[in-house]
Amino acid sequence: MKYDFDKIYDRKSTNSLKYDFAAERGKPKDILPLWVADMDFQAPEEVIAEIKQKAEHGIFGYSEPDENYFNALHSWFLNRHGWNTQPHNFVLTCGVVFSICALLRTLTKEGDAVIICQPVYYPFAQSVTDNGRKLVVSELKNDNGYYTVDFENFEKKIIENGVKVFILCNPHNPVGRVWTRDELARMGDICLKHGVFVISDEIHSDFVYGENKHTVFSTVKKEFEKISAICTAPTKTFNIAALHIANTYIYDGEVRKRFIAELDRQGYSQPNIMGLIACQAAYTHGAQWLDSLKNYLDGNIKFIKDYIEDNIPCLSFLPPQGTYLAWIDCRKLNLSDSGLEKLIVEKAGLWLDDGYIFGKGGSGFERINFACPKSTLKTALEKLKKAIETIKS
Repeated sequence: MKYDFDKIYDRKSTNSLKYDFAAERGKPKDILPLWVADMDFQAPEEVIAEIKQKAEHGIFGYSEPDENYFNALHSWFLNRHGWNTQPHNFVLTCGVVFSICALLRTLTKEGDAVIICQPVYYPFAQSVTDNGRKLVVSELKNDNGYYTVDFENFEKKIIENGVKVFILCNPHNPVGRVWTRDELARMGDICLKHGVFVISDEIHSDFVYGENKHTVFSTVKKEFEKISAICTAPTKTFNIAALHIANTYIYDGEVRKRFIAELDRQGYSQPNIMGLIACQAAYTHGAQWLDSLKNYLDGNIKFIKDYIEDNIPCLSFLPPQGTYLAWIDCRKLNLSDSGLEKLIVEKAGLWLDDGYIFGKGGSGFERINFACPKSTLKTALEKLKKAIETIKS
């Protein structure tokens, strides 16, 4: 099949967080949004068809995943990532961040230390502090846009703070790294040595480009299974975030039992039926659509790289190995965080994610969601170019 990812869909007046709530969030109403990580593409036709069929049935009672659901997940993860999942390790939730928060409450008590590697997806820090845990940060090393873990600092921070849990972003949002097996092994060995449990957020695992390969953390070493929970969801991959479905895998039976008890305390039980249906349909029928989408997104990456090099050389951009998020280095503009934000919003008319919200190491950066038609991306970069020209002239 041929998929038209160039098609523009009008998302206004659809209760879209991305397009309909700028004013409520302090932004101009007509701003062009490339911030929150959902895509401007329709979900695969097969997913839409299954949802329509259920809607026409007209009964939306309590539902649970069945054997067909587990088979769809098993086939997808095995074929895409070489990961042999088992239903007895599985726990269904309404979202990855929800799972992370519930896992933190399962694995730690108030005041316990949790480590993250910033700059990183900002709800990680919020999840730690909102649950009364101590936030410990090990900054990533930035070598001209290529980020690595500072393993010496990572281990030092774990020892000094008696860290109980590490929240891993794999692949990493926002810097776009796809961690190698060796890197994951080093992280895991340190955590194993010091009794640290790893919560691995792998929601972006299906967006990996070129020769890079996603490695599920628990598959690196058998010993890592017992100290890890793998948090997955089809929501980023197939643009179904509002259907609230996530699939968590916990190998340790006692941890899994306690996690389920924590979900019970939160009053969470049966999932959204449309999320259940969409997930199964996507993992059963969505491979060709995803492969075509990744080719399109790879073209968007090349477009960003060429446009910046040719038109805005004061910015730096290293193409991401994974995710659909561009991490743009704006530090040569010599603007404060507030000054850069003002340039982006007021002069460029763009709504991006400011780098500083991802942690101290993100200061001077902007995150751009490029999962949109190329014409939208072109418009955004042209607006950015004109805005920068006003402060360079």
